[in-house]
Amino acid sequence: MKTIIITGASAGIGEASARLFASRGWKVIGGARREEKLKAISETLSPGSFLYKSLDVTDPSSVKEFFDFAQSSSNTADALLNNAGLARGTAHVIDTTDADIQEMVDVNISGLLRVTRSYLQLNKQLNNELNSKVGGHIINLSSIAGHQSYAGGATYCATKHGVQAIASALKHEVNGTQTRISNISPGLVETEFSKVRLRDENANNKVYAGMTPLTPENIAECVWFAASQPAHVNIDEILVTPTDQASCYLVNRKK
Repeated sequence: MKTIIITGASAGIGEASARLFASRGWKVIGGARREEKLKAISETLSPGSFLYKSLDVTDPSSVKEFFDFAQSSSNTADALLNNAGLARGTAHVIDTTDADIQEMVDVNISGLLRVTRSYLQLNKQLNNELNSKVGGHIINLSSIAGHQSYAGGATYCATKHGVQAIASALKHEVNGTQTRISNISPGLVETEFSKVRLRDENANNKVYAGMTPLTPENIAECVWFAASQPAHVNIDEILVTPTDQASCYLVNRKK
């Protein structure tokens, strides 16, 4: 049985990916800060298909404990989905706060690097123990904001451009190990993203008004596509948008 580790697995794309992979015979090890939501997910899936532990990617001790749990729970670490991420606010640079800047950098860049390092170390250890040459697969949940920038998104866009840079560097660093590196970069997806960003439980009604956004399940299928390719095939990038979205700046909204 193959194993995928998923951060931010308690909702949205992380949850949808966990459910999809579990339904297709993979063991899923999910982490998120909201452990009660992870527990609720596990109770709806086949026993043993979804294991979970609380995880705060900004806390080194939490990451270590999570990967110790992952190591004790599976003898393989076939894939990692770096899904944990967020945006805070839409202020222009002149008005943005230190707290919002720091939180986005801590989660989207430092947290991703911390988890990625732990996954690479775990994968190397497991492969050495199994005397295997099979590499792992790091799949980053990036964003269209990693390709385009827009007013009110300087920090968030910078972090997602950073994810692109990290992936590019990793491809050079792991070359020859059969480890694969993929980025999934969605446009508008209806998750908790906008509620978190705008600190408004009704934000989705405004952000997705008059158009049809992507669903978490749409993106989970992209993750599956990347992960399910033969070992010699690396999906470098999937950039996926709703039909109604031409770019970060142009969305068709029906009146």
